[in-house]
This record gives sequence, C-alpha cells and structure tokens, in this order.
Amino acid sequence: MALRLSFCFSRTTRFLHSSLNYDSKPKWTCSSAPVSQGDSGIHHNKNFQLKASNVQPLNAIALQAGVPANSLETEDVEAVSPTIKECVPIIETEKTDSALSFIVVGASGELARKKIFPALFSLFCEDRLPENFTIFGYARSALTNEELRNMIIRNLTCRIDKRKNCREKMDQFLKRCFYHSGQYSSEEHFLELDEKLKEKEAGRSSNRLFYLAIPPNIFIDVVRCARRRASSENGWTRVIVEKPFGRDSETSKELTRDLKQYLNEEQIFRIDHHLGEELVENLLVLRFSNLVFEPLWSRNYIRNVQIIFSEDKGLEGRGRYFDNYGIIRDIMQNHLLQVLALFAMETPVSLNAEDIRNEKVKVLRSMKPVKVEDAVIGQYKGDSSYPAFTDDPTVSDNSLTPTFAAATLFINNARWEGVPFLMIAGKALQSKRAEIRVQFRHVPGNLYNRKFGTDLDKVTNELVLRVQPDEAIYLKINNKVPGLGMRLDSSDLNLLFKSRYPREIPGVYERLLLDAVEGERRLFIRSDELDAAWKVFTPLLKTLEEKKTAPELYSYGSSGPVGVHYLAAKHGVRMGEFGC
Repeated sequence: MALRLSFCFSRTTRFLHSSLNYDSKPKWTCSSAPVSQGDSGIHHNKNFQLKASNVQPLNAIALQAGVPANSLETEDVEAVSPTIKECVPIIETEKTDSALSFIVVGASGELARKKIFPALFSLFCEDRLPENFTIFGYARSALTNEELRNMIIRNLTCRIDKRKNCREKMDQFLKRCFYHSGQYSSEEHFLELDEKLKEKEAGRSSNRLFYLAIPPNIFIDVVRCARRRASSENGWTRVIVEKPFGRDSETSKELTRDLKQYLNEEQIFRIDHHLGEELVENLLVLRFSNLVFEPLWSRNYIRNVQIIFSEDKGLEGRGRYFDNYGIIRDIMQNHLLQVLALFAMETPVSLNAEDIRNEKVKVLRSMKPVKVEDAVIGQYKGDSSYPAFTDDPTVSDNSLTPTFAAATLFINNARWEGVPFLMIAGKALQSKRAEIRVQFRHVPGNLYNRKFGTDLDKVTNELVLRVQPDEAIYLKINNKVPGLGMRLDSSDLNLLFKSRYPREIPGVYERLLLDAVEGERRLFIRSDELDAAWKVFTPLLKTLEEKKTAPELYSYGSSGPVGVHYLAAKHGVRMGEFGC
C-alpha cells in the first residue's frame, strides 16, 4: 500500500500528514525540503503529494539522511527550487470531508453477526475508521434499527479496547448502525437504501463499500441493483465478494463475466479470510527481508513442503453447504493454494498489490493439474460419541463428498522443479492446526550420521510456520546434548508470538476490511489468479465426480485416512507431527 503524504506550507511550519497512524501527539523530524524562491509564505492553500512505495518507506531516518524529495515518485508536484532544512511535525491523523458508508448485504446472517460487525467495531475502537462513517445492514428480514443493534451487540467484545469506557464505545458505534429491509433483486428497494445513505452522508463526498455476506447465487442480482441504484455519485464504490467463487473453471469464469457487466476489476474485492492471518502476512517478510532464508528457498535445499489445515470439529450445522462443495473446493482450491503461491513466488518488483499478484499468477500458471493418483480423499465416520458426516439431516445418506483431502502438487519452473508440495485439509481430525512445514535436504557427507542412527529423517532440518493456534515460527536444528559424551538431539529455535508480542493480534476480518476501505488489494484475489487456481484442481474434481469415487472412511478425531501416509511415502515426504 502506498503512503500518501500531504505537505501544507506556511511561513513558519509545515505539517506532514500521515493517514496510516493514529497517535494524536505530533512527532518531530528535520528534513531537507524544497520551497519556492519567492516568499516562503505563498501557497497557503496549495498542497502537493509525495508517494513512497513500501519498498523504500519514507520515514524519519530517510528524511534525516537528507533524501531529496524528487528521488521519490511524485504526484501533482509544483515547480520548486533550492531546499532548506526545517523541523516538521508529523501529524498522524488526517481529517477529510468525505463519508464512508459500509453496507452489509445479508446483515441478519451468521457471517455478518459473528465476523463482520465485530470486526468493524474493533476497527472503530482502534480509530481506524474515518470520522464520518455509517454502517447499514440490508437483508430481507423485517428488522428495525434497534433490533439490528440488539443483534449486533450480542457479539461485540472489548477484546481490543479493555478500558472502562468500552461500553461507551459500543454505544457510539451502535449509533452509526442502521437497517433497511428489502429484496435482493429489487432496484426499487436499493433506491430507497440510496436515499437513506445520502441522508447520512449529508452532502459530503461519499465512498461506499458493499459486503456481500450472501449465497453466491444472488451475487449478480445484488450487484446489478447496487450498481444501478445505490452507487456513489462522487466517490468510489467497492464490493467485497465471499467465496465460493464458482464450482470449477467454467462456473468461475461465468461468475466473473457476470460481475464485470456491472463492475470493473478494481471494484471487486474477492475475500479469502485466511490470507489475513498474521503468519500468512509475515511469510513475505520472512522470505524477502532475511538473507538467511532466500538462498535456501529452492529445490537445491528444500526436499518437500507441507501445507496443512486441520480442524478438530465436524460439520454440524453446515452440512447442506458443505455437501455441495466439499473440502477441495472449500479449503484447498482457494485458501491453501493462495498460501502456496505466496510461499513459492519469485521476488516481486515492489510491494505494490499488482506486482505481488503478478508473481502469484506466475506460480499458479506453472503448476501441473493434480492427478488422481496423487490425491487421497476421505470422509469421517461416526461412533457412539460423535456423528458421521452423513448423519447430518441435510446431507444425503449416500453422499460421496470428501471431508478430507490430500494432494501432491508440483511447480514446473527452475526454482521448484521436482519438489513435492503436499497439501492436506480435513475436518473432524485429532487437532486444530494450520501450518506450513518446510523440510530441508540431508546434509551431504554428514560427519555425525552414526550419532543419529539409521533414521536420518528424524534429524532433517525443518522450518515450521504455525498459522493457528498460537502463532509461531520455529526451526528444527541438530544440537549436542550437554555432557561428556557425544549425544545429539533435535532442538527448536522458537519464536512464539504471544510471548514475544503480548498485545492482541487483530482478527483477519479487521485487517481485510481495513485494506478494502483503503483500496489495498494485495490480499484479495484477482480474476486471472482465480482462473489459474481453478485450472489446477478442476480436472481432479471432474474425474472424482464422473467416476463417483468413494472416499476412504476415517474415525472422528483421528489423523485422517491411512491413504495419506502412503501418498506421503510415495513422494518421500515425512509426515512430521501431523500424523503423530
């Protein structure tokens, strides 16, 4: 995301406004800055902007070092001449006269109640929302403003703001929340919504963000009505779209075509909430800001990569939805494949969203479609304590929908040729876990082989990024056990986030909603990314469904079907702690 800085001139002081931080106390720094050759008091009402990329952030160090302003990318810069040094107070909050309207379509649903409204409240508590913002819920249910507020408050917590005035914050937030009942396909009802929005916007420049917390079969009706009757007339309009983005390549392309009848690509924010995880965001930092890792990040040193997503609960209450999609569409084709692309991509030109997404697309296009012989599917069965997937009354007794899948993927490029990426996702397993495990090759000619015994896999160096629970990064290394003899042990160099960074980690929806407000698209999926991702899994899905392949049954609370261990062994992958 680019940092935009506005310089406002006066005879004695110049203020540098940043929209990224919210500390009300000004911070001072000295800089070399251009002024007009004439009276320094001119341009009282003129502004110009400097834009610094994320690769070279404009900060106090850069300013103190005398970095000239013209070394940065500039926009709307008036002619200037020699520089003078002066101290600049950095004011962290920039006030604007625009209004933000956040419209939650499907406001009475579980996603809105449990995720979206609480995330917006957390952003409000952290002063990350604009001064003039309004939240509107829209759904078919007949609710009043008060009924919506009573529904919202049941899921609000003081997780971020633990001060005594948290209740006051809730009251202030709820006063910004309103409701409008209407049909999703009614342009007339969206026109009524537009009138209410304009009333709250009070003549200000308006920006509108629609969140579609609704089933995909009504996306297009809502987008059509919003585009024709409730778009901003003097600001931007953006739409956040929840998965699933189709069922395969063809249906995904059809959905994209239909959306683009009413929106351009820049207005569409396809959200994948797992990309907002702290460790997923940290993946690029780990790779590209640590010299120790980048030289090792290739087939020359990495033997295999495991991307694991396991949940310890079944699908009670979500059976109808899941029976239509299955674990491959629900988790692997989007969440895990996006993580893989971030892990394996080449160094982008910059941290600009398009540069990062360009590199992700290259990885996805280099991937071979998954073969049936390189995949295992499973479905959890019940016992006296736990129900089977097919015990759900909304699921067919003869359902072949997989609740577990493992697949080995390969990237056909110079960096990763021949390296197996083992992707595992499952429900009703023994633990809740999301992690990336990187196993390195054996040390050639290792002097200490005899000290390890015959199982060299147990002493393979391994880098683990644990996304959830208890975010952590740890590296397994071999170490001598203290004592007179020569006994070796595998130990962990461990960075546990809750110990190193005790503050509350923002939720994934908070980060992604804020990015959408600010127009930062780095963690949202572009249409060509989506198309390339579907091409990896569509052939496998069609084969499984055409042949009506029966999933291997596994016990609720186990490590999954036995077949996953054979798949791992086939490609020389040691399962690590997943199967223990």
